[in-house]
Amino acid sequence: MQSFTGFTHVYAVLGGLHVGDMLMQLFFFIVLIALVRKFAWGPLMNVMQQREEYVAGEIEAAEQSRAEAEKAREEAAEQLKQTKQEASQIIEDARNAGTKQEQDIIESARQEADRIKVSAREEIENEKEKAIQTLQDQVSSLSVLIASKVIEKEISEQDQEELINEYIKEVGEER
Repeated sequence: MQSFTGFTHVYAVLGGLHVGDMLMQLFFFIVLIALVRKFAWGPLMNVMQQREEYVAGEIEAAEQSRAEAEKAREEAAEQLKQTKQEASQIIEDARNAGTKQEQDIIESARQEADRIKVSAREEIENEKEKAIQTLQDQVSSLSVLIASKVIEKEISEQDQEELINEYIKEVGEER
């Protein structure tokens, strides 16, 4: 038996390698690969494919989100710019309206002042006319009075001058 054991040992150990063990391991390795390919490789590839699609979808969604955020930022910047322009326009309109209102008030005040001046001049002119009329009436009545006194008595030049001075004093007192 020893010879048999030695013989198998010679074939089994060929250059220090155990060929039988190697062939057995190779057989089981091929079976394992076939089983892995049949049962694990397909599902593993499906999982990897799904994972790849998921990551690609996430990258695409992130890219879309970034593009949307950029678009929203641009829109917000445009709206801000437009709002600033509108605010500037409102301020300018208010400034112009204030200036126009100021000018209208000044013009209205000038017109009112002119109207008051004209009215005052007319009133002064009317009062002047009344005063002149009153003075003329007084002068004529005093003239009639003087004439009647002159007629009543013949007066000398000195008496006439005293009469005129007296008349002037009366006119001055009546004012």
